[in-house]
Amino acid sequence: MQQAIEYLSEKDTIFKLIIEKYGLPTIPKRPQGFETLLLLILEQQVSIDSAKATFLKLREKIKIFEPSILVDLQDEEFRTLGVSRQKTSYIKALSVAILNKDIDLESLPTKTADQVRQELIKIKGIGNWTIDIYLMFCLQAPDLLPLGDIAVVNTIKELLDIHEKEAMEVHAVQWSPYRSYATFLLWHYYLNKRNRTIVYQY
Repeated sequence: MQQAIEYLSEKDTIFKLIIEKYGLPTIPKRPQGFETLLLLILEQQVSIDSAKATFLKLREKIKIFEPSILVDLQDEEFRTLGVSRQKTSYIKALSVAILNKDIDLESLPTKTADQVRQELIKIKGIGNWTIDIYLMFCLQAPDLLPLGDIAVVNTIKELLDIHEKEAMEVHAVQWSPYRSYATFLLWHYYLNKRNRTIVYQY
């Protein structure tokens, strides 16, 4: 991480300012596999804490957390546990894709970020934000900027006064090959400024 931090600090003064004010970020990691992808589906467009509460209810209800179990769970049962109809359909689509061997999650670490994206994007309900977070947190991909993440976008607007996503992408080219580390620093700033702490373990 040290090499990435030094590189980014040289490229853009905002990273020096973040570190001077809030120190170094912790680089979050999550386990690879089905459970994390399911949790990321639940995290779409809601707070991490809210998604985690729903996930824990689901895991308490279903002792064996496997696609073959979840695909047979009635939609009504998902709903009583706080899972929306739309996200229920996404969870089932992921489960079916794994059961049908349309995707092999265990093979993803051996593939490039682009190859992982091409495989996961085919599954209903898994878009670029979910894929970016999985690549960064689970597969430790070093060079991603998830502009589908509102905290990242708002922090770039605040610190760099850049308001269009295309312009953000252009500006962030200079952060390569460490755009994921740049993202962790932007999140670090966003959370600390709001006195928020996030625990990713579940």
